[in-house]
Amino acid sequence: MIHTSQGRLQDRQPLSIIDIGSNSIRLVVYEGVARSPTVLFNEKMLAGLGRGIVTTGKLDPEAVRRAVDEFRRFRALSEQAGSEQLHVIATAAAREAENGMDFIHRAEEILGAEIRVLSGREEAHYSALGVISGFHKVDGIAGDLGGGSLELVDVTGETIGDGITLPLGGLRLQDMAKSSADAAARIARRELKRASLLAGGEGRTFYCVGGTWRNLARLHMNATGYPLNVMHHYEFDVEGSGAFLKQVASGDIGKMKGIERISKSRRALLPYGATVLQEIITAMKPKDIVVSALGVREGYLYSLLEEEDRRRDALLSAAEELAVLRARSVTHARELAAWTGEAFEVFGLEESEEDARYRQAACLLADIGWRAHPEYRGTQSLNIIAHASFIGVDHPGRAFIGLTSLFRHEGIYEDAVSPTMQALAGARHVERARILGALLRVVYLFSASMPGLMPRLKWRKGEGDSLTLVVPASHAGLLGERPEGRMAQLSKVLGRPMDIAVGE
Repeated sequence: MIHTSQGRLQDRQPLSIIDIGSNSIRLVVYEGVARSPTVLFNEKMLAGLGRGIVTTGKLDPEAVRRAVDEFRRFRALSEQAGSEQLHVIATAAAREAENGMDFIHRAEEILGAEIRVLSGREEAHYSALGVISGFHKVDGIAGDLGGGSLELVDVTGETIGDGITLPLGGLRLQDMAKSSADAAARIARRELKRASLLAGGEGRTFYCVGGTWRNLARLHMNATGYPLNVMHHYEFDVEGSGAFLKQVASGDIGKMKGIERISKSRRALLPYGATVLQEIITAMKPKDIVVSALGVREGYLYSLLEEEDRRRDALLSAAEELAVLRARSVTHARELAAWTGEAFEVFGLEESEEDARYRQAACLLADIGWRAHPEYRGTQSLNIIAHASFIGVDHPGRAFIGLTSLFRHEGIYEDAVSPTMQALAGARHVERARILGALLRVVYLFSASMPGLMPRLKWRKGEGDSLTLVVPASHAGLLGERPEGRMAQLSKVLGRPMDIAVGE
């Protein structure tokens, strides 16, 4: 009997990773080892193993008891989810505590798996791999703030450069500063002076990794009324976020907008995350600050990929997988991605590498809403795309891809886009989405969402800047009023004469 749904990719074997951190312990069951990983199940506990380690030198005994009990559940969950492999990694608290190895041995017996205790260098390496896996062409400094330590590493493309581990994790800094905001700032400033690599990050990107910084970003989203509740690739404005970081670092967060959406156990560490980020900004002078939802776990998973799979584009891989799962024909979606590129060349629309990637992704995802009611396909597709767990795409890019589907289904109407979505996408993305959406509205009437015809549709240049879409004579029966009406819309959007004709 087949137990998996057709909503699952059938070539994947579930794999589990347990990440034993200084503050949190998390089990993640992935659908499989893939360029753009999909989570089947995710559960965490905020154990606080590293709490008090500065003064006692040992793991917190109550946290150890709770963690050991939870490991039994994590193993059972992994088995229930069908995982054949269980990988367990542990970070700062486990490697530094006097009783760390005793705890690790007890955990290994319960989990039935060897636990890999990462060195500071290894932790920085896997964190960097997580950033590499989650962004297209990384260039900057990745910083992974955990409960016990901060890992900083220089990353350019696939190259991982110098790195350093500093004792600036949230729990540790709280203990060292004895809950004093001023003391925390002095300690962070002193420790970061050892991170000479930060000077090489000036004018580049700082990538924030770790739960404390993600929650800091969530609070910033709430405070500013940001329209897209997606954490990965959320950007802090370096200049504009100064007052926000200063307020959080002071500990004055009780009445901040959206604070109730941050768990109480996480709130106490927000001031220390803000303090460290402030000092990094001062020392590094980055051009922007970007949040990564991927870190050590995803970097470890990325390391298990074959070299060929690592080189694949994460966004396009995820978009193609969703087309496999939800479109009428993934082959047709691939044809659209190729054919629209040729069309844009004919139209004289220059594309950057990013433009081309986003256009291809929009084509791969253009038909994922076909099962919805016709009046809601565009809106549903926009919502799915805007909030999907895609990586390798920034927020304006998400908006462009989603708006393309909105226009493709609901028409090229300027008032179809809310002011907030227009602001998120930017004027250029909105205009490109209208052009691509109008083009898709034409060709879907010829292809009926099925493969085979698209490569045979050709463009012919006429007098002046006029263009004709040439349909093969064998498919002349596809011509009619609706395709001609759609072509008139595309002509208006592009501002040039366009028509349809039958060719050889």
